[in-house]
Amino acid sequence: MEIVEDVLTRLRRYPDVEAPNLYAVDAADRLLLDTADEALTGADSGTIAVIGDSYGALTLGAATRYGHTGLRVHQDLLTGELALANNARVLGLADRYVAAPLGPDLLTGARLVLMRLPRVLSGLAEVAEAIARYADPSVLVFAGGRDKYLTPAMNDVLGEFFTEVRASRGRQKSRVLLVSGPRPVDATRFPVREYIAELGGEVVAHGAAFSGPRLDIGTRFLLEHLDRMKPDARDAVDLGCGTGILAVALAKSRPVIRVLGTDQSAAAVASAQATAVANGVGERVSVVRDDAMSATADNSADLVLCNPPFHVGAAVHTGSAIKMFAETGRVLRPGGELWTVYNSHLDYRGVMSRMVGRTDVIGRNQKFTVTRSVRGLRDGQG
Repeated sequence: MEIVEDVLTRLRRYPDVEAPNLYAVDAADRLLLDTADEALTGADSGTIAVIGDSYGALTLGAATRYGHTGLRVHQDLLTGELALANNARVLGLADRYVAAPLGPDLLTGARLVLMRLPRVLSGLAEVAEAIARYADPSVLVFAGGRDKYLTPAMNDVLGEFFTEVRASRGRQKSRVLLVSGPRPVDATRFPVREYIAELGGEVVAHGAAFSGPRLDIGTRFLLEHLDRMKPDARDAVDLGCGTGILAVALAKSRPVIRVLGTDQSAAAVASAQATAVANGVGERVSVVRDDAMSATADNSADLVLCNPPFHVGAAVHTGSAIKMFAETGRVLRPGGELWTVYNSHLDYRGVMSRMVGRTDVIGRNQKFTVTRSVRGLRDGQG
């Protein structure tokens, strides 16, 4: 037990945002490992799947405490996937697991699943459906999370796909749901599709994609300014593209523009790709899974659109948005424009002025602010 705790305390979040109030392991991770102790002790290597492991606590805890190999792991967020890889390499455990997409490669033959409960019910439904469809009929699922994010609706969602769902005793404001008895799965529910009038076409969304197939109010406000965005742009980026609404809207409004959508969520990338194809712009909209344009070349874009997050995990933290702005300053060509929509109370304007260039407020409503930043221009110029 002391060896496992030593491993857990050494875990880092990198390359995700690191700060004194942000942690790589929490009480829910520890409770999951403890609650699944008997099942992990008796499990055969190669029959365990791990889903939603934030930074590697579940995967590396199982590998260390029980000696398991052949762990199959799915993490929707690229930063979590990279953090697990970094932590495993430092600890000499890189050969204990393989990364896999949500589907048969992850779950076929799995008899034990450890997972962190996603906060979005549609994301939970897609995961539960996949487990019920592909895992061994005897599969045991241990799904944990922090009490403040658990709702009775999660039990209902799991109950649609499994015959038994019961809760463990709580500890340190965390709880685990014990799930078994997968029900037969016929037609899949995901991805879902919905016609959006503002787009003039369908949005396609996998369960974990932000806002699902709907148009969130921040993106709607930014879309109102689409015609004012750099008119001669030929190469654009939808940074944190989600289901690809901004990328597709831009491509549909400008027949010669090429748009790159980037997002660290695997569900978002799959959704955006499908949305582009559904709207007939798949040849001009490409989508990659990336962390804040880290793989995008310097001076390669004329226009960047961004609806940045302001939560990092459970904490209100602007580190992710600041990383996005820093990368934008690198990727934009001189004279290129960043158009951003954000919650007005965050007041990102000063940060964008420093990292990109002169930033002007273009629109503001009761909740959101839209700004335009021009790379290379400073306050008082132009």
